[in-house]
Amino acid sequence: MEEKDIQNELASIRSIMERSSKFISLSGLSGILAGIYALIGSGIAYYILYNGERRDTYNPKYYSLEYFMDSDIGHLLILAICILVASILTAYVLSSRQSKRKGQPIWSPASKSLLFYMATPLITGGILTLILLHRGYYGIVSPSCLIFYGLALTSASNFTFSDVKYLGILEIILGLIAACLPGYGLLFWALGFGVLHIIYGSMMYLKYDK
Repeated sequence: MEEKDIQNELASIRSIMERSSKFISLSGLSGILAGIYALIGSGIAYYILYNGERRDTYNPKYYSLEYFMDSDIGHLLILAICILVASILTAYVLSSRQSKRKGQPIWSPASKSLLFYMATPLITGGILTLILLHRGYYGIVSPSCLIFYGLALTSASNFTFSDVKYLGILEIILGLIAACLPGYGLLFWALGFGVLHIIYGSMMYLKYDK
C-alpha cells in the first residue's frame, strides 16, 4: 500500500472516531443569530434601565414576587429568558439540519455528553444568578453569567469542536474584567453574549458549515 493510501486510510479512521466521540454538527449560524438576539436584548435592556419610567426597584426591602416581577429587574429577567429560549431553539433547529447533512444523529452519546457537561455549570450559574437578584447584588449578575457560561463552554468543548474552548476562555476573562467594573455590566453582557458570539459563529460557519 502506498504512503498516500495509508494517509487516506488513517484520515478516514480518524474521521470515524471523531464522529463517534464528538458532536460535530454545531451550527455556526446559530452562534451568529444568538449574538444578534443578545445585542437586540441589550438594546431593549438599555431602554428599560435608562429611558423608561424608573421605579425604586433597588431597595432590598422589596422581596415579594409580585413586586419583583413588576420591577425593572423582573422585566430584565423575562427578557433574558426570552433570549435564552430563542437561542436554544435556534441552535437545536440549525444543528438538527446540520446533523442530517453530515449523517450524524442529533441525539448520540456525544451530544448527550455535550448537553450534560454544558448544562451542569449553566444550571448552577442560573440558580446563583437568581439568588444574587433576590439578595440585591445586581452588580455581579452579569459577571457571574459570563463566567459560568464560559465554564460551561470549556467543559463541553471536550465533546465537540475544540474552538468552543477558546470562546469559553474569552467569556471567563470578560466576566472577570466585568467583576472589576460592576457599573458596566450591560456593556460586558452585550460584548460577551453578543459580539463574541457573532465573531465565533462567523468563524465556525466559514470553517465547518461551508
